[in-house]
Amino acid sequence: MSPRRRRERRRARQQGAEIPAAPTRYRMREKLLAIGEDFVIETAGGQPAFKVDGKALRVRNTIQIRDRQGGLRYRVQERVLRLKETMVIQGADGRTAATIKKALVTPLRDRFDVKVAGGPPLHVQGNILDHEYTITRNGKPVATVSKRWFRVRDTYGVEVMAGEDDALVLAIAAAIDTIRQ
Repeated sequence: MSPRRRRERRRARQQGAEIPAAPTRYRMREKLLAIGEDFVIETAGGQPAFKVDGKALRVRNTIQIRDRQGGLRYRVQERVLRLKETMVIQGADGRTAATIKKALVTPLRDRFDVKVAGGPPLHVQGNILDHEYTITRNGKPVATVSKRWFRVRDTYGVEVMAGEDDALVLAIAAAIDTIRQ
């Protein structure tokens, strides 16, 4: 925890304010959709959090995000033959949970719009190729993706704010990683 964050938490405790829960940081590998590849998404401390099941021999790229017990949380599928690159995230029940579309014109930075079923949209902006971007809702951060947190090659971090659906945010990061390839 950074010294600034410690000071903020100490001040909040002294004033009797509710201390917001700390965000959770996950470690992910680049190129999630290598054909048939399975691996584990870990917390920054190295604890297994989710399993990724890459499906081989499919017409379109597909991965499944599963919880530690193996239960399906989200399925990420590429939509082919679209004007804008599009990925669809389906929940365990098969319903669309989110649709990710890349903006057509992005002069300075990469930008994606995420339409979330039953909720306000999310916006993704930053340097997607270098894994340095932010996911926001109504201008407030939902998650931050950065390669700077880990020294391991082909690894990047996803920091999810407290109260968010971690599996959905990780599925969004995986979909964006697939689109950028």
